[in-house]
Amino acid sequence: MNLLGASVGEVRAGLVQKVVSAVEVCEAALKRQAVVASLRPFITPTQDTAREAAQRAHCRYEEGKLVGALDGIPVAIKDNFCTQGILTTCGSNMLRHYIPPYSATVVERLLGAGAVLVGKTNLDEFGMGSGTIDSSFGQSRNIYRSGIEYELTGTEEKYPTSGLEHDDWVVTGGSSGGSALSVATGTAFVALGSDTGGSVRNPSSYCGVVGFKPSYGLVPRWGLVSLVNSMDVPGLFGRHVDDVATLLSVVAGQDPMDSTSVWSDFKTLQLPPVPSLEGVVVGVPREYHQPGTSGEVVEAWTKVADLMEDAGAKVREVSMPHTELSIICYAILNTCEVASNFTRYTGVGYGHRETVGQSMEALYALTRRAGLNEVVRGRVLAGNYFLLKENRKKYFEQALKVRRLIWQDFQEVWRSGVSLLLTPTTLTPAHRHSTFSLLDNRTQTAKQDVCTQSANMAGVGAVSVPVGMNGDGLPLALQLMAPWGQDAALLAAAKWIEQRVSFPRLRIL
Repeated sequence: MNLLGASVGEVRAGLVQKVVSAVEVCEAALKRQAVVASLRPFITPTQDTAREAAQRAHCRYEEGKLVGALDGIPVAIKDNFCTQGILTTCGSNMLRHYIPPYSATVVERLLGAGAVLVGKTNLDEFGMGSGTIDSSFGQSRNIYRSGIEYELTGTEEKYPTSGLEHDDWVVTGGSSGGSALSVATGTAFVALGSDTGGSVRNPSSYCGVVGFKPSYGLVPRWGLVSLVNSMDVPGLFGRHVDDVATLLSVVAGQDPMDSTSVWSDFKTLQLPPVPSLEGVVVGVPREYHQPGTSGEVVEAWTKVADLMEDAGAKVREVSMPHTELSIICYAILNTCEVASNFTRYTGVGYGHRETVGQSMEALYALTRRAGLNEVVRGRVLAGNYFLLKENRKKYFEQALKVRRLIWQDFQEVWRSGVSLLLTPTTLTPAHRHSTFSLLDNRTQTAKQDVCTQSANMAGVGAVSVPVGMNGDGLPLALQLMAPWGQDAALLAAAKWIEQRVSFPRLRIL
């Protein structure tokens, strides 16, 4: 078995049959963690905690007393989910030393299912970014073209795998870049991220893994450090769609601590071995043909649409006329909620605190300047501007009306009989850092989230699936969206694509 490249189901079968032990799986993941440490997938590795959990899982397998679908499986968690007794920094100096007294609901469910936590992953500070280059703990680097040795399996094509010249490197995407990277590099089999406007799907596209944003409310967000409450969703990463489905079965379901969570029956979720698209109506939104979309992405988009049609799906062009307004609407609502949520970071209750200042106001100002980076402070400033009494109707309330129109675009499409939307995830493959860093955070985020953020505003489920490689040896991905609550059907369709395209998987050496 290519252990670290195997699926969760394959590893679990090996554990049950005692071909491999939970301790051996854990040690392999931790050894791999050391090999890829220079890529910075993690802020806080948790080797000791992982070894203790793996030993307990080993005993359960020996006694035949398994506790869940992820028993003994190494997992990673984005560092904006609270973990009791373990640092939760959000990639920020403000929370550099913060250790929560409780764990997020999804973390409790993971650990309750026997998962082995190998570390807290890197992110753009407080989830504000699309490259994982704005973390106070260093920038994450993609495994592809990194100079770290890997092979691509399942293809006869030859793609470049050597490192880039001039010390350049490929970005992971963001803000959940560390979680995507942990799965892509084999240090974890599945991982948790958070998705506010594409922060799971974007890095999964760039890192060649599956990234899933559940329908809003399906997975509880209690204990996820708030960014934009009305759009934040815990997101899921895996190398295989079935792995993501397994993870969803563990973390989904109503939580009394989260009033936005809903009941679900996903605890026994299993995708069909061979999904069918016969009679499924697939919409291709014309407005997602955005300027700047690379020819390679368009070619992959067309190829997959043709494959779906050949398999019996009815593929047709649809219109979502307010798409062009969505990124502006998202930017306004995002900053307004950020401005509200970030009033808590004053240094008085918890987090970093400056010791100088002649007044309470000075203390707040100095603490926030020292603890929050320029990107975060900029969003807080913009949000407060939009919420000023004289601006509220012009910006915030108008954006809420536009959000409603975007939601109605989705509803009209579903009512027309469409059950899936097929779009690009990102307009291009992953960028080189030398190119990506030429634009500021706000501009890059607007470019990178153009295909993803509308799903958050409408609350629908969305998944990014790797579908091929470009000429530079970088992954290409497409996005599927489905009506709210149709997450099982969405993942089944994603699995169908996965089976047909035979994406060249990264072999862990």
